[in-house]
Amino acid sequence: MADRDAAGAVHAAAAKAGDRAPGADGSAAGSRILPVGDRAILIELPDLPAVLATAAAIRSLALPGVIDVVPAARTVLVRCANRASARSAARAAQRIGVRDEPPVSGGREVRIDVVYDGADLRAVGELTGLGVAGVISAHTGTPWRAAFGGFAPGFVYLSGGAPRLDVPRLDSPRTAVPAGSVALAGGFSAVYPAESPGGWRLLGRTARRMWDERRDPPALIAPGDAVRFRAVREAITVRDPAPGRSGERDAAPPGAAVLGTLTVLDPGLLTLVQDAGRPGHAAVGVTASGALDRGALRRANLAVGNPPDAAGLESLNGGLVLRAERAVRAAVWVTRATVENAEGAPLHPVEPGTAVSLAPGECIRLATPESGLRGYLAVHGGIAAPRTLGSAASDTLSGLGPPPLRRGDSLAVGATPGPDPGALSSLPGDSDPEPGPRSSPGDPESELGTAAAPRPGPEPGPPRDAAEPPRPAGPAVLRFVPGPREDWFTPEARAAFAAQCWTVTPRSDRVGLRLDGPPLARARAEELPSEGVVRGSVQVPPDGRPVLFLADHPVTGGYPVIGTVIDADLDRAAQLRPGEPLRFAPVDPDRPGAIPQAQQPISAERVAFSLELDGRRTQLAVSGAVAAALQQLLDSPDEGPLREALAAILRGCGPVG
Repeated sequence: MADRDAAGAVHAAAAKAGDRAPGADGSAAGSRILPVGDRAILIELPDLPAVLATAAAIRSLALPGVIDVVPAARTVLVRCANRASARSAARAAQRIGVRDEPPVSGGREVRIDVVYDGADLRAVGELTGLGVAGVISAHTGTPWRAAFGGFAPGFVYLSGGAPRLDVPRLDSPRTAVPAGSVALAGGFSAVYPAESPGGWRLLGRTARRMWDERRDPPALIAPGDAVRFRAVREAITVRDPAPGRSGERDAAPPGAAVLGTLTVLDPGLLTLVQDAGRPGHAAVGVTASGALDRGALRRANLAVGNPPDAAGLESLNGGLVLRAERAVRAAVWVTRATVENAEGAPLHPVEPGTAVSLAPGECIRLATPESGLRGYLAVHGGIAAPRTLGSAASDTLSGLGPPPLRRGDSLAVGATPGPDPGALSSLPGDSDPEPGPRSSPGDPESELGTAAAPRPGPEPGPPRDAAEPPRPAGPAVLRFVPGPREDWFTPEARAAFAAQCWTVTPRSDRVGLRLDGPPLARARAEELPSEGVVRGSVQVPPDGRPVLFLADHPVTGGYPVIGTVIDADLDRAAQLRPGEPLRFAPVDPDRPGAIPQAQQPISAERVAFSLELDGRRTQLAVSGAVAAALQQLLDSPDEGPLREALAAILRGCGPVG
C-alpha cells in the first residue's frame, strides 16, 4: 500500500513536469522549424550563409541539453538530450530568426598539395568549358572555406570556390573512391578521408590525412578553416588512414590498471566493444555510435557495480565464449549464459542481471537470445580498450574504435570504480547514454552514407525494466514523429507508411534496419540537399523502401526522412530480428503516450537503488512502474517534481534488508 501511494505521488509529479511547453510552431520569414523525432529540430534556411550564421548563433547561446549543432547545405540540425531541451532550442531558433551575417572566422589556413590526374578531370573541363588547365587554375586560384562536416569523420564540405566549378554529381556513384581523392559536386569541393562509395567528380589526389585519431584534433580541416589547393607534379602515395583499424589490438589503453584478463575462445557471429558512445562530434562527421540497446548495457554494468556507461561487449545472436585468466565478476542482459569449466563442461547457468564470479580457467558462454538479437556482457571494472574522442565504442560505419573480437584476442579489464551511490543514475531505467560484417563509409549522399558544441554528459534514453522483452504476438510497434520531410511523399504514401506492416530484412545492421514492403511513392522528384539525420530517422531511398537509422548512422543524408522514431522505442528497434514484422505509429512528440502493448517490456517486481542522505547510504526498492515514472522526472528541467517524488519514495518505500 505504501508503495502504491509512492507510485501515485511519483506519477502525479511526472504529469506536472510533463505539461506542454511552447513548441516549434512559428518561425521567421524565409525559414521553417521542423520536428525531428522528440529530441531534435531541423531549421530550414534560404541559403548557406544563413545556415552558417544561424548555426554560429545557436552555438554561441550554449543552450543546456544541446548535444550537436549540425549545419548542412540549407539546414541546421539541433540534437538535444531530451524533449525539454528540444523545445528550448526551437524557441531559441524562433528568436534568432534568419541570420545572414557571416560568422566570425577564427579558423586556420590549410594548404593541400594535389596531383591533378583524377578520373573525371577531363569531363569536368568539358562540362564547365574550362578545359583541364582551366579547371586546375580555378580550383587552386580561389580559397575555399570549410562550411560543415559530412557523412564520415574528416569529410568536410568546402564552399566559396569559383562559381564555374559548380558541376552535378555522377549519375551512377562509384562503389569505391580511394582515400585522398579530391572531388567536386554541387558547388562544393571535398577530400575523401577514407575509401568509400561516392558520386562526386574526381579531380586528383592528395597524401594529406584528413582524419588521424592520433592527432589533436583528429580532423585536419575544421568548419571555419580556409583551404587552399596547390597543384604538384611529383608522385603522391595516398595512404588510407583506416581510422581505428590498426592490425594489432592493444591489451589496454595506456595507463589503465588491469584487474583481470579475458581470452576470446569464440567471438560468435559478431562481438563488439561498446559503451555510451561519443556524442557531441557530429559537426566533424562523427556519429555517437555506442550500444544499440542502451538499457541492456546499462543494466549489465549496474549488475556488476560499474558506472552505467562503462565499456562492455555487444554480441550478435549469442555464441560468444570467453575464458577468465584471472578472477572476474560478470553479468549478462537480454541473453542467458552458462559458466563452464576448463574442459567445457557446464557448471551452472547465468540468468540475465545476475552477477557471477569466474575463477581462473573458467569460461562463460552466451546463449542465443530467446527474444531479441543482441546480448550484452559486462565485467566488473569494464573492458579496458583504447578510446577515440573519449569512447571505446566500435563504430561499424566510420571504422572508429576497436575492431570486432577475434578468436585468441586478449581483453583487459580496467579498474573502473563502481557507481556513485548518491546518483540517481544507479536506478535501472533512468537516463541512458547515446547507440554483419564491418562496412565502409557510405556515399555522402546515400542513406548509409561548425565548431562542435561542448561535449555533453550521458544522454537520456528509454526506461527498460526487464532482461528480455517478450516477443510480441503481432508486429512490433514503433512510435514516430512525422517528418521532417513527409511532404516529399504522396498522401497515399504517408498513409501507407503508418498503415502497412514492414519486414526487417537480412541486410540490416548497426547502421540501420532495412525494411521490405510496398514502396513509398514520392510527390517530389528533385534532389534533396544533404542534411543532418539522427538515430531513429527513417530515410526513404529511390527504391521506396525505408531504412530506419540506428547507432552507427551517417551524420548527414541526401534522401528524404518521412518520419523519426522517438528515442524511447529505439532500444526495442535494435533487438528486431531479420524476418520480424513491425509497424509505425504516428505520435505527438509532446504526448507520445504509453509504449504500445505489443512491445511492453516485462516489469521487474522490485527495482533496488541507493541514495546518499546526510553522508549515509540508504538502500531502497521501488516497483518497475515507479522507476519508469522517475525517468520522466529526470528528463524535466524543473527539479521541484523530482524532489516531491523522492520525498514520497522515502516516506512510502521500505529499505531493502
